[in-house]
Amino acid sequence: MPATIRLLSTLAVMGGMRELCEAYRARGGATIDADFAPTVALMDRLRAGEHADIAILTAQGIDDSIGAGIMRAGSRSDIARSFVGIAVKAGAAWPDIASVDSFKAALLAARSVCYSKIGASGLYFAKLIQDLGIAEAVNAKATIAATGFTAERLIDGQADLAVQQISELMVVPGIEVVGGLPAPLQTVAIFSAGVLTASTQPDATADFARFLASADAEPVLRRTGLEPALAS
Repeated sequence: MPATIRLLSTLAVMGGMRELCEAYRARGGATIDADFAPTVALMDRLRAGEHADIAILTAQGIDDSIGAGIMRAGSRSDIARSFVGIAVKAGAAWPDIASVDSFKAALLAARSVCYSKIGASGLYFAKLIQDLGIAEAVNAKATIAATGFTAERLIDGQADLAVQQISELMVVPGIEVVGGLPAPLQTVAIFSAGVLTASTQPDATADFARFLASADAEPVLRRTGLEPALAS
């Protein structure tokens, strides 16, 4: 087993991935050198030729990378499903987001809603509020996070509501996840791993990918706001 496997991973799975990397090493696997960033930023870095052995991106990102020859054909391994949610600062009143109408009202009533335009959830939310006909009103007072976790803007008081993948919201201490988007508006993101074509240790890297997609990883994924991809 190699000394180190280099991992580039989307922020959406950071909470669980840190624990899983350590669990893999503890059971006799390689040490994982992990670097976390938004999927869009990682795709740019991979296209620019940054070295890594494995990457965790959206399933589409992995497929695009395979098509571009950046990742090995057949190496995609689905790991987790993720859902977009809403958070408030700990102790703040929870808005009603159970229905589409109450969700719209909560967004319009908030002093500021924080979302990101670089991550998958933020791109989806930007289109969602456009479709709901409230983009102009929400964006007039929105806080746009250039990178990182939107829930951090709850702690420093910049926003009343934060929108992101539930797993990303849960990384930030001092916040409370109100819940996912109303069912008619919810979107599911699949996060997958892929082995880079340039990896000099593809067999060991593939073993790590199999561990991430195995039943052994399920408890950690669920505890950190994700659903295993293999769940029915």
